[in-house]
Amino acid sequence: MEKKINLTVKEVDKKQRIDIFINNNEKNLSRNRVKNLILDGKLRINKKIHKDPSKKISAGDVLQLIIPEPKKASLKPYKYKLDIVYEDKDLIILNKPAGIVMHPGAGNFDKTIVNALMYYDKNSLSNIGDELRPGIVHRIDKNTSGLIVIAKNNKTHEDLSIQFSKHSIIRIYELLIWGKIRPSKGKIETLITRSSKNRQMMEVSNTKGKKAITNYKTLEIFENQNTPTLSLLECKLETGRTHQIRVHMNYLGNNIIGDDKYKKKFKKIKNINPLLEEKLINLNRQFLHAKTIGFIHPKKKKEMVFNSILPQELEIILKMLRNTGK
Repeated sequence: MEKKINLTVKEVDKKQRIDIFINNNEKNLSRNRVKNLILDGKLRINKKIHKDPSKKISAGDVLQLIIPEPKKASLKPYKYKLDIVYEDKDLIILNKPAGIVMHPGAGNFDKTIVNALMYYDKNSLSNIGDELRPGIVHRIDKNTSGLIVIAKNNKTHEDLSIQFSKHSIIRIYELLIWGKIRPSKGKIETLITRSSKNRQMMEVSNTKGKKAITNYKTLEIFENQNTPTLSLLECKLETGRTHQIRVHMNYLGNNIIGDDKYKKKFKKIKNINPLLEEKLINLNRQFLHAKTIGFIHPKKKKEMVFNSILPQELEIILKMLRNTGK
């Protein structure tokens, strides 16, 4: 059953953006959800449809936002063993392996995390977003591994979405990069926008895009005559833009090992351990792992933090690097 939200703009609220005004008055709706509803033509101002979320409102404007009845997903279940770290009545914490995408899209419609969730329990997933993404509150890339949170009902989905929009979610990644970063600890703050050369990639821009903030610190540096210089980093996200860490490392000139989109070829080094060289060259994923996620539980109202160790294929590389040169 669809829901209608009716609001009247007061003098004190005039000249605000529509999406911000609605978000401030409807705390159960994330700003991103409000924006998408407006773009879908679900907003009327003084009985006329408006599709511009940035439109400024005037005192006396009468707004009606229609929230349509959630669509049931028509997805093919995929028999796939999910690595469930935690589950309760409201949410699931999954440890996603590299090599599987989050939801159906071009080129892959049935072998995704969403399809696996449909097989696991199709009746216990939120359905307020895209019908091809039930339960999906956030995403990590296909060739990135690590922790993700899945919403099992709409109230949980909205609550978690709001936490993500407020950047209060704890998200920490571990990654291996080419070279070393100076200073060894710091903050990267830029604008990120879609690449003008390749629409499947993102890039740093000086003039347009969304603010992206990554805090990093160097955990370990591997540097000797038998290996290229590599660094193990920990990155904590303040924002969560598409490919954010990958783009920021590329921006610094320290691409992530195994990243085919934002890649850098290393120079041939004499006397390098051939097994190590093979592992570095043939790694069929990026060395990027979402190791920590933390949030306030929507129903229990207490902080929950989950951690995940590096997958074996990444841990093997670190062990080889630590043993090289000994």
